[in-house]
Amino acid sequence: MDITNSTRPAVPSDPNAPLNLALIVASDREGRFAPVVTGWLRSRLAEREDFTVTVVDLAEIDLPTSLSRNPSPAVRAELAKVSPVLAEADAFLVLTPEYNHSFPASLKNLMDWHFTEWQAKPVGFVSYGGISGGLRAVEQLRQVFAELHAVTVRDSVSFHSAWGLFDDEGRHKDPAAAEGAAKVLLDQLAWWALALKDAKSIRPYAA
Repeated sequence: MDITNSTRPAVPSDPNAPLNLALIVASDREGRFAPVVTGWLRSRLAEREDFTVTVVDLAEIDLPTSLSRNPSPAVRAELAKVSPVLAEADAFLVLTPEYNHSFPASLKNLMDWHFTEWQAKPVGFVSYGGISGGLRAVEQLRQVFAELHAVTVRDSVSFHSAWGLFDDEGRHKDPAAAEGAAKVLLDQLAWWALALKDAKSIRPYAA
């Protein structure tokens, strides 16, 4: 009996190689505050060598809310802007506001247009809003991503009454706590991304 394949040791991922991170900016609302928080978050990511970041800004993606198994050429063109990025990502970082105790329809639409792209990958959250800081949106997202076979990391970053936290240049007025929370979140996201990538190198994920 040939047991060569079953005894060959798996080759783990290079822990020093950057992980592909898709930063999903969920808001497509006119006059949105998202660019301010996105700028702050990208400056945190720029300090790290363990991620290569690609931004998916849903204000620049026009996917219809009517799903189809046979999309039109126009819809396929929109999917081509985002689907390869999601497929190649090792991890996702979702930046979301909270609208009426939930997350934006643009984000749910993106999630519903894809399935295998999310599987067995970690998802981290940065949220903003009023008194809740977007945490109610995040709690709902955890349930949806679980259905998509994604793994959400425990810690998140939230900005309560976000509009008063940043100056006119987009700099956080009192950054210590937020930067500390971002480090914890990104450390966890990197750990899970590498762990799941290694696991999938040993055996395919069974959805």
